[in-house]
Amino acid sequence: MTGLSRGYWCECWTEDLTDATERPPTLHGSFDAYSAPQADRWVAVALRTITPALDPDACDEAWAWLHEGRADTRRALLRSEPCTVTISHGSTRITWTIRPALFLPLAHREAAELPSCAHDFKPHATVSSPR
Repeated sequence: MTGLSRGYWCECWTEDLTDATERPPTLHGSFDAYSAPQADRWVAVALRTITPALDPDACDEAWAWLHEGRADTRRALLRSEPCTVTISHGSTRITWTIRPALFLPLAHREAAELPSCAHDFKPHATVSSPR
């Protein structure tokens, strides 16, 4: 596993529960966390940010996770188990997922030479409009 880093892949999805067309959930954000505290903090910050806009039941769900569920989530992440945090606001279900992941570092481009084909491309010529 040379060069690989352990971490967590985090995503935030929403789903319209009243949509008759049964559209798939919509991805709204993703985050690569390099520790369990960083991963659950991403969810906690999002929940704290949106709680003022949530209906009372969803707000209660959010604060329940922040006060009680977060510790369970952190323990599960430390055991390399995937976790899900879900709240329902009206007809919308909001789900945060956190999964253990292995990250492969990208090559650093400053010291690397571009492949020879990179020099085959010419800048786009600007076309002027006829007068």
